[in-house]
Amino acid sequence: MEIQGFHKTTLLDYPGHVAATVFTGGCNFRCPFCHNGDLVLHPTAQPKVTEEEVFAHLDKRRGILEGVCITGGEPTLQPGLADFVNKVKALGYLVKLDTNGYEPAVLRRLLAEGVLDYVAMDVKASPENYAKAAGCPGLDFTRIEESIGILKNCGIPYEFRTTVVQGLHTVSEFTAIGRLLEGSRAYYLQSFRENENVIQAGLGTFSEETMVKIREIMENYIGEVYLRGIV
Repeated sequence: MEIQGFHKTTLLDYPGHVAATVFTGGCNFRCPFCHNGDLVLHPTAQPKVTEEEVFAHLDKRRGILEGVCITGGEPTLQPGLADFVNKVKALGYLVKLDTNGYEPAVLRRLLAEGVLDYVAMDVKASPENYAKAAGCPGLDFTRIEESIGILKNCGIPYEFRTTVVQGLHTVSEFTAIGRLLEGSRAYYLQSFRENENVIQAGLGTFSEETMVKIREIMENYIGEVYLRGIV
């Protein structure tokens, strides 16, 4: 598997666990608010990390680390993903996958093999605004719907999450997002923060008051709704 980044220890990326995070390059979306723009737009220009380096660290840290988070970019585009996950599981680690949900067949296969312990899927926007938010004009929304359905019935812990961006989202569209995700296990609203790697500069952050209003909308549809990135 092509690995373009490796954080050896994180307390944030895998809820409730001390983990390592593996970053893959490339993505089928071009979300304007993506904070890993270099990984998405210029994956081959990024320094590569070998699997041998990753597994040497994981082997050495057994009993200290509990899990591995695989993120990106978009990991489900990697042809070697399944083999990599199986190697991680063979070392006794939990595996969390971050995905945009645009490859439901890959997601379904990994879940059927029983090698995932947690999945976090980004839900970019309401159905009507999805293509714009994903930076993907020809987007096939049925693939997103399929992945949402897969996770709702997957039998393992999962979450849906939306990065909320002023200038891209409206408060009112969260009613449609709520209907899309109704009955889900958990949902996180992430407050956008600009950095130097964002694909499109100039996007804004909603106030804490507005984020709380959005959470109240989503609580009409999902029992567990949380805010991330509120300062």
